[in-house]
Amino acid sequence: MITVGMNYKVIPGKEQDFEDKFAAVIDALNVAEGHTESKLWRDVSEDNSYLITSDWNDEAAFGAFISSDEFRAVTNWGAEQILAGRPSHTVYKHSSPVGPPGH
Repeated sequence: MITVGMNYKVIPGKEQDFEDKFAAVIDALNVAEGHTESKLWRDVSEDNSYLITSDWNDEAAFGAFISSDEFRAVTNWGAEQILAGRPSHTVYKHSSPVGPPGH
């Protein structure tokens, strides 16, 4: 399992547009093979800074999704002039815990 952190800076005043567009992204994610859960987080100290965390069965499933027509159809941020810059993505790979549970 992996978690992908996607960091976005939004043009000030476009925060609601970004949040509304994210609803369409969630719809696409929810039918993507290998996707388990995604959440949108907003920075409490910087209103136009967002993080999307997205859990996937593996990196291949995430890669297939971001290469898909479905992804491109719901992420036309540039055309909408919503983002203040290019987003950055980080992949966090989960490892199995060592030792007995609770330690």
